Amino acid sequence: MGNIRKRHSGAFKGKVALEALKAEKTISEISSEYGVHPNQIRQWKKQLLKEIPLIFTNRKKKAEKDRKELEAELYRQIGQLKVELDWLKKKFEILN
Repeated sequence: MGNIRKRHSGAFKGKVALEALKAEKTISEISSEYGVHPNQIRQWKKQLLKEIPLIFTNRKKKAEKDRKELEAELYRQIGQLKVELDWLKKKFEILN
């Protein structure tokens, strides 16, 4: 029978990758400590280094997008209220 692949949580991967990034221990030491192949640790470390800048930029982009959506919705509501107000003024003038 074949080997069953292990599935590691994101938290575990992050913990191991940070440990490798700190470089207080060698990859081989980390590998034997956590029971993960050294190549896998290198891959997680590489992925961590690649994703770190995106963590901080995505928040800004998301906040900017949310702000623009809110602003567009508010302008739409203002326009609708202005049309309704003009209609009411017109109807009020007709009644008087």
